[in-house]
Amino acid sequence: MIQIYHNPRCSKSRQGLAIVENAKVNFEIIKYLATPLTASELTDIIKKLGIKPINLVRVKEAIWKENFKGKELSDKEIIEAMVQFPKLIERPIVVNGNKAVLGRPPEMIKDVL
Repeated sequence: MIQIYHNPRCSKSRQGLAIVENAKVNFEIIKYLATPLTASELTDIIKKLGIKPINLVRVKEAIWKENFKGKELSDKEIIEAMVQFPKLIERPIVVNGNKAVLGRPPEMIKDVL
């Protein structure tokens, strides 16, 4: 089943959800701020996205700037930061089996539907 990692307060995430809804496919909404991801889940998603963990971080967030900016962090430490502070995770993320895409811009979601 297709999964969308969604933040209802984010306009790009809402646009991404609309794309998934309009595709008329079965999907599951995961509100990752209410149900935080584990390090294992996040690692799996990053692998499916085919990116480095830092590329999933919202580096302009105050949490990142105040706690992590300018520090030498390993991939594992970056993932742990996102687990500890889920607000740091870029969104929306759509996973379909072994494929995933970051919906920035939201139209990219169509690539995995």
